[in-house]
Parts: sequence; structure tokens; C-alpha cells
Amino acid sequence: MIRVILFEDNNNLRESLSLYLAGSDGIFMLGSYPDAREAVKIVRQQKPDVVLMDIEMPHLSGIQAMINIRQAVPDAKILIQTVFEADDKVFQAICGGASGYIIKTTDPEKYVQAIKEVNDGGSHLSPSIAAKVVKMFQSKFVKDQPTFIELTNREKDVLGCLTKGLSYKMIADTCGISYSTVNTHMKNIYEKLHVNSAPEAVVKAIEMRLV
Repeated sequence: MIRVILFEDNNNLRESLSLYLAGSDGIFMLGSYPDAREAVKIVRQQKPDVVLMDIEMPHLSGIQAMINIRQAVPDAKILIQTVFEADDKVFQAICGGASGYIIKTTDPEKYVQAIKEVNDGGSHLSPSIAAKVVKMFQSKFVKDQPTFIELTNREKDVLGCLTKGLSYKMIADTCGISYSTVNTHMKNIYEKLHVNSAPEAVVKAIEMRLV
């Protein structure tokens, strides 16, 4: 079972999403909270596998709460959710160590999918967010002299799909391989690029002109 904690200030969304996740196979809801002031304490006590964090909340922003959690629990897996797609928010979340970034949606199954991907050691980037990451780093952060990284053709295919915001399941369907094989390729990509999350892999891939 994937142990999940939700931080969300919208009461209706928090309650409905909590109920849906609690009834989903393979997920166990540890609790849901309207703000993240006690986030570090809660995460330390309850030891969730995945933290679902709203980016904008009263008292303490989701980004700052994520940074606080990562400082206290470096291995914490945090999935940021938001209705905002502002470049600065995306950049702050990625630099702060987000394991994934999902746009709030009326389809709760997308949350289940994202949570499972993050728990598996991967990540989740909504397509619109992936596109913003690509645009930001192509225009501002691409190095003049790329470093050579030897990736297999299949790893390049998987990485290319990742930069388009495809989920692991979608990558598997697109490349004609199994979900577990995608996971294996991603682990190899992380090792070769010296990164720990999909957002970092996308950034590094663009920086090194691998895609």
C-alpha cells in the first residue's frame, strides 16, 4: 500500500480527493490537512510514501513547505499540485526538489497514476508543465558546449517521451514496451545523468542537448 498525505486548503477538493484516494486500490490515506504549517512534524510522525502538496496555501506556501520537508526528510517524495502554470512557480518547485508536478484536474484517476509513478521512484509532469520546462531551459539555461552522455536508443526514446510530459504508462504504450521496462530505463537514465527525479532529468536532457 502507498501511504499518502494530502495538504490542500480547498475544503471541497481536499475531502473529495481524500475519499477517492482512500478508495483506490493500493493507496492508504494517512490524513489530509488544510495547511502545511505542521508539515514537517506530520511527515516525520506518519512517514508517508508520497506527499501530495498544494502549491498555494494560507500561512505557508506549498513550495516552502516542500523545501522544509526535504531539509528534514531528504528522501521525501513530494508531488506538487496546482492550478497555476507560472514559469517562476514551476522553476521554484523543480529547484526545491519536487518529485513531480500535476495540474489540478477533475479526473482523480490522474492523481492515482501520478502518485504511483512517484512512489515507484519516477515522477510525473503534466504535459503543459513539461512544455514549460523545455521552453524555459532551452531559452535560458542550455550550455554552449554539451557534455557527452552515452544513452541507448531506447533510453533516448524514453527520455524524449518524458520531456513531452508523457506518463510511464503512456511511454510504455508509445514505445511498445512494458511499464516495468520503462521503470528500468528511467533508473538507468537517472544514473547516467546523475539526477534523482524526472524534472531534473528533463532539465539535464535539455541542458546537454540529449533530446
